[in-house]
Amino acid sequence: MPTQAITAEDIEKTYQTIQPYIRRTPVVRADLADLDPAAPRSASVSVKLEQLQCAGSFKARGAFANLLLREIPEVGVAAASGGNHGVAVAYAAHRLGVPARIYVPTVSSPAKIDRIRQLGADLVVGGDRYADALAAARDWVAESGALGVHAFDQRETLLGQGSVGLELDQQVDQLDTVLVPVGGGGLIGGIAAYLAGKARVVGVEPDGAPTLHMARAAGRPVDAPTGSIAADALAPRRVGELVFPITQAFVHDVVLVDDEAIQLAQRRLWESLRVVAEPAASVGVAALLSGAYRPEPGENVAVVLSGANTTLGAPYTQT
Repeated sequence: MPTQAITAEDIEKTYQTIQPYIRRTPVVRADLADLDPAAPRSASVSVKLEQLQCAGSFKARGAFANLLLREIPEVGVAAASGGNHGVAVAYAAHRLGVPARIYVPTVSSPAKIDRIRQLGADLVVGGDRYADALAAARDWVAESGALGVHAFDQRETLLGQGSVGLELDQQVDQLDTVLVPVGGGGLIGGIAAYLAGKARVVGVEPDGAPTLHMARAAGRPVDAPTGSIAADALAPRRVGELVFPITQAFVHDVVLVDDEAIQLAQRRLWESLRVVAEPAASVGVAALLSGAYRPEPGENVAVVLSGANTTLGAPYTQT
C-alpha cells in the first residue's frame, strides 16, 4: 500500500463516522519532575489518556472504523488479538449488534480475557503468541465467511487509529514530538500519516519485542523476538506490511526500553497522576524516564498512553 493511500483527509472523514461511538480522550500536562526527580522543574509533557477510551484502549477507534465502513456478513466478524484489539472488536460488535469471535493467545492478560467474555463475544484462547491466534482466526474466516478485522494491518484500522493524531493536533499547541507505543504498528502508522509534516513521531518498543526497530534495520518487516512484560500487546512477531511504508516515510525514529523502565513508568504514572496504565501503554513515559528519548529544551512532547486493560498489582505499590 503506498503511503499516499492513508491521508489526513481520509482520517478526518473516518473520524466523522466513528465519533458518535468513541470518546474524545483528554490530554493532561504532567510535570516531568513529578515523573522523574532528575528532570528540570520547567519541563512538562502532554499525556494523551487513551486508557479512558471505550473498551479501555485506542483500539476501539479502529474496531468501529472496520465495522462501520465495511460490509458485515450475517456470520459476523472475527479478530485475533493479544487482548486489547479483541476487547475493542467485542465492544464494537456488542454496541452494533454484530456476532463476534475473538482469538487470543495464552499470554493475554486475565483482565482482557474476562472483558471479552463479559461483552458476549465467542472467545477462543490458544497458542503461545499473537501469531498463533492470527492463524486460527484466518482459518475461521476462510471456513465461515466472517469478516476478518485485523489488529493493525488493515486500511480501516489505520484510519481509525489515526484519529488519535487528529485529536492531539487539536489539543496540543505547537506540538513538536509524539511518543507512540509500537506493536504491529497500526497506532503509529495512523498517527504518523495524520501528522506528516506537522510533528515528529517517535516509536517506542520493548527491547524484548523490537518489531519496528528490526524492520527498519532490515529495510522490510521481519520476525522479531516476542519476550517482554508488554508481550500481550506489543509483540505480534513482525510489523505490518501495510504499516511499514508509512512508518518509513513519516516516523522520525524508534527507541527501545527494557521491562524495568516500563514497570517504573507504571509506578510513576500512578504516584504522580493517579493514572493506571498497562505495561504497553507506559513505554512512552519509560522512554523519557530512561533517557531513551531526551527532549530538547523547550520541546513540546506528547505521550500516548494507549490502554489500561490490566489488574492492579505490584507496579502500583508505593516504593
